[in-house]
Amino acid sequence: MQAAILPVSAGWSWIAQGYGLFRRQPLAMFFWSVLTSFVIMLASAIPLLGQLALITFTPLLTFLTLCACRNIDRGVRMLPGMWLLPLRTPGVGARLTRLGLAYLGGSLAAALIATLPFVSTLAGAIDGQGQIDYGAMAAAMRGPLAVFGVLYLLLSALFWHAPALIGWHRIPLARALFFSMVACWRNKWGFLLYAVSWVGLFYGLQAVVDMLVAAGVSTGLLQWILVPANILVAAVLYCSFYPAYVMIFESRSAWDNTPGQDSPAQ
Repeated sequence: MQAAILPVSAGWSWIAQGYGLFRRQPLAMFFWSVLTSFVIMLASAIPLLGQLALITFTPLLTFLTLCACRNIDRGVRMLPGMWLLPLRTPGVGARLTRLGLAYLGGSLAAALIATLPFVSTLAGAIDGQGQIDYGAMAAAMRGPLAVFGVLYLLLSALFWHAPALIGWHRIPLARALFFSMVACWRNKWGFLLYAVSWVGLFYGLQAVVDMLVAAGVSTGLLQWILVPANILVAAVLYCSFYPAYVMIFESRSAWDNTPGQDSPAQ
């Protein structure tokens, strides 16, 4: 597969087109965003195992999101029973689970690599009685977090397009990771604009909330407004994954259905 090289402005276009998809079936994508938020909260409530499971199944959730967006783009109305239909295709669930385990392994390896050089510094924030100096610990965590951030950026590029490449095209895992990395590198400035735009949108939303608090609006009322607003923004974020994939991998020829590839009509 050949990844297109897009202009920097594509990063914002992905967000705009994602919003367009959301507007076509807002209730369906809002429901999916609520469900995803619930899964994330449930995983967070289960120490360690919950987080590991969430990382493992992130590619599968991403693929289901992409399939829903493809249906919406084609004018198919998403009904509750349709969300899991892509997993009925033989082999899709197993391939995405292997991808998820690779993602988990990569995340754990990145965390280990980021932490090992700073073990002595981290240990210095704990006294002989096992008491933690939280100020020293916060300072000691800056190095590991910075290194992990860089490693996770590379990991994200490897796995960003892999769920669609594996789920729709049956491309082997290693090749899918390679194609995803190449696609992200070719469009690095577009992805930078995409990331900066989303950070700006989330911070802008928080700034509006802070202004309302300063103006004396009840925090309880703001919570009632902020929770659905965050879910709505997350739904648009999920929708924006699909235009990014389509513009990079389908810009010249839409799903040629060559032998050995899945049809995307899932």
